[in-house]
This record gives sequence, structure tokens and C-alpha cells, in this order.
Amino acid sequence: MTDSQKWMTLVLIAAVGGLFYLLAPILMPFLAAFLLAYLGSPLVDRLCGWKIPRVLSVAIVFFVITLFFLGVIGILIPGIKNQIIYLNTKTPDFVRWLNTQALPWIQETFQIDLKHLDMSEINELIGSSWQQAGSMAGQVISKIAASGMNIVGFLASLALIPVLTFYLLLDWPKLVSHIQTLLPRQIEGTVMGLVKECDDVLSAFLRGQFLVMICLSIVYSLGLKVVGLDIAFVVGLIAGLGSIIPYFGFTIGIVIATIAAIFQFQEWLPVVWVWTVFGIGQVVEGWVLVPYLVGNKVGLHPVAVIFAILAGGQLFGFFGMLLAIPVAAVIVVLMRHVSRRYFASDLYK
Repeated sequence: MTDSQKWMTLVLIAAVGGLFYLLAPILMPFLAAFLLAYLGSPLVDRLCGWKIPRVLSVAIVFFVITLFFLGVIGILIPGIKNQIIYLNTKTPDFVRWLNTQALPWIQETFQIDLKHLDMSEINELIGSSWQQAGSMAGQVISKIAASGMNIVGFLASLALIPVLTFYLLLDWPKLVSHIQTLLPRQIEGTVMGLVKECDDVLSAFLRGQFLVMICLSIVYSLGLKVVGLDIAFVVGLIAGLGSIIPYFGFTIGIVIATIAAIFQFQEWLPVVWVWTVFGIGQVVEGWVLVPYLVGNKVGLHPVAVIFAILAGGQLFGFFGMLLAIPVAAVIVVLMRHVSRRYFASDLYK
């Protein structure tokens, strides 16, 4: 490539990046649909290899994806609702346990003078909190009602995701072939090689991490069920699905399970067993699931993983945390390519 062509390429990349930045508010359904289509396209290709028409293959995969998300929502929402009711009924017993066992033990062990909890004060605090929450909810509802178009836009974005996913799954080979055709012939081989390497890394992470999430959900749910936790399945599902962000699922799961165990058992030994379950889950994830299902293709140091998650969350919020590891993995692939070019250059030699 000549210098003018290189500058034109850089300008084109900057223009595309600026366009994506300006269109970011409306790109969410397209990005979600693209990720779902990327995850589902190998299944569609496998079904097509069994002589099933592509339209029917796409319909089968689309039905499976839809059924999975509906199942997760159908389990989580009623479970969370039932546990809120359960916690309300258990609060008096929990306060009694704190006053008669937990606080005296803390005072005797650490020589700290703690005030005993009064149920009437707690009820008054909860009542005032509900009043404040009610007033805030009223303000939120009034603002939402005043900006009805935002609601319509959000619901329209959600409704677009399944439609876009279906059409992307249907035309995925044509889309890839068309993009490859548009590439300049001089760089087509290099670009497709990088794309293939990025695809290997992303598929190893996304598809492998999906299986890790399912396995961890089963491990946590069964382990907490053996301990006797009433909300074992809900907590196990939250912790397993949350593991798509490294360390997030473990952290949120152990916090919820610890609080639930204290409320339910009002003893320290079941809490220790809950911690043991999550410790076993971490060992299974680190020594069995990740090596066999994800492998070493991502090639990110734990420090780099933590930095990528924090940077993604700082820049783009929760969705930035979700995409931090895949984006970092692609950057690693590109940096490997740059380093190979550098070591082969006259500048290095």
C-alpha cells in the first residue's frame, strides 16, 4: 500500500468509528442481534450439513434461543418475587437471632458495645423507606408518562432484536461473503487471516463461556440445594449466568447466598457450607471448565482481565463490562499481528 492509501484507510476507519459513536443510542438491538446470530450460526451450519433447508434450520435455532431466554426470565422473576415475600416474613425471626445470639457473640469476642435492634424501629424504618420509594416511584412514573416516546423507542428496540437475529442468521453466509468481496485484493488475505484468528478466539470464549455458565449454574444450584438453601436454584442461576463477566457471578452469588443463609438458618455453620459450595465452584471453573471448554486461546493475563472489565464498565457501563473480554481478546490478536510485523521489520533489525 502507498502512503496515500494508508492515510485513506486511516481516515475511513476514523469516519466509521465516529459514525458508530454518533449512532450508539440506536445500535443496541443491532449489536445484540449480531451477537446472537454469531453464537447461533454454527448450529445453523451444522443443521444445514444434515440436509435440512436453511430456513428451517434458522427457525429451529431461533426457537431454541427464544425458549432459553423465556425459560430464564420465567424462573428468575417469580423466584425473586417469592423471595422478597419470604424475607419479609423472616425479618422478625432474624432480628431476634441477632439480638440473642449474633450481637452478644460479637460483643464478647471483640469487646464492642453494640445496640440491640428494636423491631418497632425496623418497621418504622421500612415504612419510611417504602414511603420514600413510593414518592420516588411516583416521580419516575410521571417522568416516564411525560416521555412516552422513550418507552415506545425502548420497546421497539427490544422487539427489533428477534427480527434482526432471524434475518442475520438467515443471511449470515451471504453477509460474510459480501464483506470479503468488498475487501481490496492486496489486503484480503491478511484481513481474512486476522478475522479467522479473531473468530477462533471469540468462539472459544463466547461459546465456551456459555457452556461454563450452564455448568456453573448446575454446580451452584445442586450444592446450595444440598446445604438446604430455599432459594438454591435462583441463586445458582444468577451466579452461573453472571459468570459471563469474570468474578462478577461469584461475587454477586456468594453475597446473595450468604444473606439468604443468615436469614433462613440464623446460624454460622450453614454460612460456612455456602462459602464451601462457592469455593468448590471456583475450583471446578478454574481447573476443569475453563481449561476444557474455553481453553487458552483468549490468552489474557488475570490482571489484564480485571483492567479490561473496569475499563469497559467505566467507559460504557454494564454493557461495557459484558463486552470487555471479547474486545480485549480481539485487541490481543491485533497486537500479535502488529508485533509480528514489527519483529520482521527493518526498524527492529
